[in-house]
Amino acid sequence: MPTALITGATAGIGAAFARRLSADGFDLILLARDAERLARAADEHGRSEVVVADLATEEGIAAGEDAARRADLVINNAGFGHTGRFLDVPLEDELTMLRVHCEAVLRLTRAALPAMRERGRGGVINVASVGAFFPRGTYGASKAWVVSFSQAAAQDFTGVPVMALCPGFVHTEFHERARIDMSRLPSILWLDADDVVAAALRDFRRGQTVSVPGLQYKALVGAGRFIPRNLAARFSGRTGRKHQ
Repeated sequence: MPTALITGATAGIGAAFARRLSADGFDLILLARDAERLARAADEHGRSEVVVADLATEEGIAAGEDAARRADLVINNAGFGHTGRFLDVPLEDELTMLRVHCEAVLRLTRAALPAMRERGRGGVINVASVGAFFPRGTYGASKAWVVSFSQAAAQDFTGVPVMALCPGFVHTEFHERARIDMSRLPSILWLDADDVVAAALRDFRRGQTVSVPGLQYKALVGAGRFIPRNLAARFSGRTGRKHQ
């Protein structure tokens, strides 16, 4: 049986990946901070190993690296958001975000790829965001890094596919945990987590290095390429403040 490692596996997109990959016959390695929720997820899916780890710590990243070396598919999904302008967010919170969104993604990808190449199978999906294409604080910057890193890794390490997944707004716990009020967001901009995962796996099988689920977000990202960066930054900033 192939094995998939999913970080941030107990909710949202991570939980949707777990449901889909379990149904597809994968054994699962589920990594998250909450031991109780991990145990419930393992009971739900069967054929699951749990790794209780916080990717904001050295010990947590090391545990993730160990699991990544044993996986045939790695889903780097763990992440979080926060509110406030750059100078209003505590520096410690910004650095934690960079560690989870960037350092952990880099190290787990680096741990996984050589073993996958040696086995002759495998791949990595790094969950970024549509926010990667529109400047907006450390969150958007970290996700832009994930996209660039994934594209570079795919180019440099041929034979093992690496893809960045860039969803827009998805019905998950993400915004509630970040205390972001999304009540005024138009319904057309919401995506379903299971639909996001289905699109991601379809694009991954096709060999794409960047996946943007949803026609509305494909159009938005496409249009964004023709908008000057300073205008895109102002638009993104106003939109972000409206929904927080």
